[in-house]
Amino acid sequence: MLNADADADADADAAAHDRFDVPKTQRKRSKEEVILLMLCALSIPSILPFGVYRLMQHNWLSAALDLTLVAGMLCVMLFVRRSGRVKFASVVVTIFYSVGMLATVYIKGVSLVYWVYPTMIAAFFMLRPIVALVINGVSLIVLIIVLAQQMIPILNLLTIVVTIMLINLFSYIFSHRTGIQHKELNREAERDFLTGVGNRRALARNLATYAKSNGTHIESSLLLLDLDHFKTVNDRFGHAAGDAVLVHLCELIRSRTRTSDQIFRYGGEEFIVIAKGASLRSASGLAEDLRALVASTEMLEGCLITISIGVASMLEDEAPSAWLQRADRMLYLAKQSGRNAVRVAVDAAAPC
Repeated sequence: MLNADADADADADAAAHDRFDVPKTQRKRSKEEVILLMLCALSIPSILPFGVYRLMQHNWLSAALDLTLVAGMLCVMLFVRRSGRVKFASVVVTIFYSVGMLATVYIKGVSLVYWVYPTMIAAFFMLRPIVALVINGVSLIVLIIVLAQQMIPILNLLTIVVTIMLINLFSYIFSHRTGIQHKELNREAERDFLTGVGNRRALARNLATYAKSNGTHIESSLLLLDLDHFKTVNDRFGHAAGDAVLVHLCELIRSRTRTSDQIFRYGGEEFIVIAKGASLRSASGLAEDLRALVASTEMLEGCLITISIGVASMLEDEAPSAWLQRADRMLYLAKQSGRNAVRVAVDAAAPC
């Protein structure tokens, strides 16, 4: 294994910086946050006219209830926009909606029971299906008690209960299936279609977990691999053969890495292995093992395939982008030294 000091070769620094594209971190509203804000925004013009009308009719109790709901929605919108705490706000809004709905039915009677349906459906848009089902189930029990006190005909009561139960059942099934499909689509969107390993989107999401470690240093190492002279392989044997080499390379990487190690396709013939919990010494040994394995394996008849690898251990308080750049710089040095080599970023904090 070949080692290099972190401050060697300033030209390599410049080359690594020029070719390394690091996405800027900026807060982007999640779809859950957008849905919650939209539901609150739509609720305000839906409820406010009733509150104003009842206020003009001197129906103080109902008007106060409607205006309280409107004020609550405004407060939730401001809270979510400033804090981004969608999960907590979603539970609060659902409970707030449910209490308001029950109070409305209690005050105005069974004539306003139709507000139950949109209220319970909205819960499945904001919460996980099982949580929405539990809250709606409690609300239904309270609603039955309220309606029973109003002495409505038993057949009418049963009709209301059955339709509400069906609404919740259908909403739960739809929400649950949509969640499963969403997870499957996310998995496919983060998978390289050729090799089956993670793509750059998956890499970015994984690295974000290191950026959000709240100051807790997680000992991890990163290997940046590149197939040597891969363009020659494509030109000489064709792209189909080149694709087969890429697939074979990923199989070799999987055979030498742990199940906890993560593999990503970073570029056309570049791959990244993140070994979480691995020291620089362990990662260096893995890199040399992979280099030797590839060099000794006949991946393509009549052509010697080799790889160059840059290795870096994540330093304490280091940004993921800087971590990647140090590994990229080591890869550049490995290629500059003649390829089929390993270069390791060595520093005082992480001796090899």
